[in-house]
Amino acid sequence: MKEIFQYFLRLGFVAFGGPAAHVAMMEEDLVERKKWLTTEEFLDYMGATNLIPGPNSTEMTMHCGYHRGGAAGLFVAGMSFIFPAVLLTLAVAVFFEKFSDIEWVVPIINGIKAAVLSFIAGAIIKLGKKAVKTKFLAGIGIAVIVASFFGINEILCILAAGVLVLLFHLAMNRSQLNSTIAPLILFSAAAAIPYSKWKLFFIFLKVGAVLFGSGYVLFAYLDGELIEQAGWLTHSDLVEAIAVGQVTPGPVLSTATFIGYKVGGFSGAILATLGMFIPSFFYVWALNPLIHKMRKSAPLKSFLEAVNVAAVAVMVVVSIKMAESILIDWKTAVICAISFFVYFYFKKINTLWIILGGAVLGFLLSFINI
Repeated sequence: MKEIFQYFLRLGFVAFGGPAAHVAMMEEDLVERKKWLTTEEFLDYMGATNLIPGPNSTEMTMHCGYHRGGAAGLFVAGMSFIFPAVLLTLAVAVFFEKFSDIEWVVPIINGIKAAVLSFIAGAIIKLGKKAVKTKFLAGIGIAVIVASFFGINEILCILAAGVLVLLFHLAMNRSQLNSTIAPLILFSAAAAIPYSKWKLFFIFLKVGAVLFGSGYVLFAYLDGELIEQAGWLTHSDLVEAIAVGQVTPGPVLSTATFIGYKVGGFSGAILATLGMFIPSFFYVWALNPLIHKMRKSAPLKSFLEAVNVAAVAVMVVVSIKMAESILIDWKTAVICAISFFVYFYFKKINTLWIILGGAVLGFLLSFINI
């Protein structure tokens, strides 16, 4: 438990760059360096997180914690990873109450985001080599990339890939499949209401229970729940929350802490955070023991292999879109190029040094006006 706690607490403080970067860090540390789990097991967990609601990278920490230390490891890993982001986000929220100008931070964050593209690419290459086992699976991956580029929902792409390969396997082998479909619990929408801390909690609990896709999808949900219906936030507040998600490490959904504080002070921050993350703990707790059993079933194994390939394919598309938004000028392009060279040339380098290097370069280059 101490080992799990120490690793994921440290990761929570340095995990900049969003879910793809977080997964890349865990693959580098837990598969390549610490040997906690194999690449195949890591891919299984990665595919599984894409099939349930909630923040993918946070659920990956929970799966890895469960793998290392059982159910207790799940909760230790998840809470250790979330805590730094929540703490820093709460500090930023308090800061926002007194100071609104954080322009000096922007070059540092831009540098970090440009740097993390290097080890995201590295993770995609390593995971892709393991996931793409046949030409058929390669074709599935290409199809998912094309579908994602045309704007088809990520979760639909992943599920469609799994179901198509499963049906193909059943048709070829004429085997029977016994499967259990977990019910998706939907909560009723919030009406226009006066502020209540418990209503705030249940709004975030609902969102945490049904939120699929990137953490940034959260803001579309909150626009409807807290601006259009409840009227507790303004669009300006939501823009601030997005900025905070970029500044702080860890899961993007820790912005729930910022919004909760904005709406209801310290109690609102705590309740919004709990509501957002509680569903993920129980989803992973229920799903993790089933993943290895799925591997023993040939039809389900084919399903999971397709999901793994599709998850890597979606990661490719997300990374390209990230690069388009991150590489905004020659400075970020230079930082990205240097980071790629360092990461792929010095293969044993810790990704923390790449993050720190990106931050320093971003700050130093901000003084050059060309």
